[in-house]
Amino acid sequence: MKYYILFGPPGAGKGTQAKKIITKFNYLHLSTGDLLRGEIKKGSKLGKNAAFIIEQGNLVPDEIVADMIKKQFEAHKNDVDGFLLDGFPRTKKQAVMLDKILFEMNQEVTQILSLHLDDKYIFDRIFHRAQIEGRKDDTKTEVIQNRIDTYHSKTEPLISYYKKQDKYFEIDGLGTIDEIFEKISKIF
Repeated sequence: MKYYILFGPPGAGKGTQAKKIITKFNYLHLSTGDLLRGEIKKGSKLGKNAAFIIEQGNLVPDEIVADMIKKQFEAHKNDVDGFLLDGFPRTKKQAVMLDKILFEMNQEVTQILSLHLDDKYIFDRIFHRAQIEGRKDDTKTEVIQNRIDTYHSKTEPLISYYKKQDKYFEIDGLGTIDEIFEKISKIF
């Protein structure tokens, strides 16, 4: 089984590229954002708690996210050729949690595909996406800036974590959807 992580700042195009990857390679896209939005839409206890946290521009607690991911691995292990994680891990603590989950399954992270995008493009993409997809949490300037700051302070340190494991591959996030997908496909 393959376990790829799609990495990059918010608004880098991870969701768009994930759709193309899962279609071509028969992977299950595990977007923590989509999983959490599903819980919010259901109105579950987890969803209500997550909604409050997300509206503040903060990250949902690690244990909740890790448990959701582990359940997806178990539920779909015979359905797909691999998993594409999007939005998890976002911190070194989550990366260690993921390594532990996979170790218990006699598996490991295959590779990290990182879409790189400068800050000047991130804000515009997040705001534009929020308007198209109706993501109310991404329409406030302070929430968007908090997400960008959180990415730099908590998520970017994962780059060195995965470089040390020789699993990190960076891809320029600028270009057409197809140009970026071509770069990703070469790595696969």
